[in-house]
Amino acid sequence: MARELELLDLEAHRTLRVRTSGLETPHFVQVVAAEFSTAATRCPILLTKSAETGQFYAGAMYGFRPGENLLQETAGPAPYRPLDLERQGFFISGENIAIDRENPRFSDREGQPLFEADGTPAERLRQVQKILGQLKNGVEETDRFIQAMLEHRLIEPIDISLRFDDGETVTLQGLYTISLDSLGELDDGAALALFRRGYLQLAYCMIDSLKQVSALAHLRNHRLAINSD
Repeated sequence: MARELELLDLEAHRTLRVRTSGLETPHFVQVVAAEFSTAATRCPILLTKSAETGQFYAGAMYGFRPGENLLQETAGPAPYRPLDLERQGFFISGENIAIDRENPRFSDREGQPLFEADGTPAERLRQVQKILGQLKNGVEETDRFIQAMLEHRLIEPIDISLRFDDGETVTLQGLYTISLDSLGELDDGAALALFRRGYLQLAYCMIDSLKQVSALAHLRNHRLAINSD
């Protein structure tokens, strides 16, 4: 179902607030190139194809199925929150900001206000404005990175199949990564060109993040053990 977006307007949304906690985190969240190095310390970074456009985009995986966030309430550093999560409910519409009023993060009673009493943008709205700008630029740069990977035939499918301690087998398809073998076969000129654009570093970051798949699986088994006690 298509989203019903409204242009953000002081008069219509003067009392609107934004919740910052108690919201569900999707199990696969879009990330942009500038976020790879940070996200990769906790999450696998994979490519998949948009159901709407058929184009590749990069995402950080927080769980193995919809509604599962294995990094929530875990010990250690808080899980990285991608720009796409921080902007949930907010969109760019030309030169304006639009909102999905039905998004559960919006409330008239709870959360941080979007506007001050005098009608000026509140701190949260100023943060959103910055995040949307970063996300727009980041998506464009990530698209260029993905296009370069495609041109050099470095993208390959990856099927993830795991058996958990409760006997369940989870198989994930429609995911892609960067081929380490194909990277090693690049000629010197291509490798140098990718290095100078920062794309070689991004490719290796994605490959290195795959070790987080087993870390997520361990967290899932740990959660199963706690729930069975």
